[in-house]
Amino acid sequence: MRPYSAIIAVATLAGLAACGGDDTKDMAENVDPETFATMTTCDVQTLVSDSGITRYRIIAPLWLVYDEAREPYWRFPKTLHLERFDPQLRIEATVDCDSAIYFKNKQLWRLDGNVHVLNTLGERFLTEQLFWDQRNEKVYSDSFIHIERADRTLEGYGFESNQRMTRFTVRNVSAILPASQFSPGQQRDSVGQGVNAQDSLREEMQQNAPSEVLPVETPVADSVPSSKTLRRKPVKPRNS
Repeated sequence: MRPYSAIIAVATLAGLAACGGDDTKDMAENVDPETFATMTTCDVQTLVSDSGITRYRIIAPLWLVYDEAREPYWRFPKTLHLERFDPQLRIEATVDCDSAIYFKNKQLWRLDGNVHVLNTLGERFLTEQLFWDQRNEKVYSDSFIHIERADRTLEGYGFESNQRMTRFTVRNVSAILPASQFSPGQQRDSVGQGVNAQDSLREEMQQNAPSEVLPVETPVADSVPSSKTLRRKPVKPRNS
């Protein structure tokens, strides 16, 4: 992807210099640009455009911009809701997390804490950390990941996907649960039970032909519902 050519603020875009403070502030000479934000914005709901095409919607209670840092970046320390659009402005994926950093030059997102991703088929991806490489159009993680599909639930470590989250690979699968054995929203000790269940599930994994799941390619639907919630409880599968 090319660097952003425009940022369009809509709805509640407030406090370009500071949240509820003065309109402008001068940066002190002794301030470290690596840790001092050049722009602070509260209660953000923003559309981000690339070459005149709207690509994303960002909703966050706090947006910090560090344009003077050696590696310019944005910080969203108090939750982030992000929606990615296709050229027809249909939602391709939605993302919610506790905090996020966007590295502008690398065009790389780092999403941290209670990361929830929903693709166009309603498939859910839950993990504690996820990287989104826009330049190479891929999403990846080394953390434990829980994936809810229509026919089964997958759990494992090491994940890579296209940025639509429609074709993905789990490198080390620890559990495959048929949909009949798992109810969305049901809480369980994913890490412990997944590892202990490897032996008992090995035969089922072979019968279900994991090679058909890894990688997985699914068609794209028109749209998915977007969440308006900015604050979330600890990671657990969400109710449908």
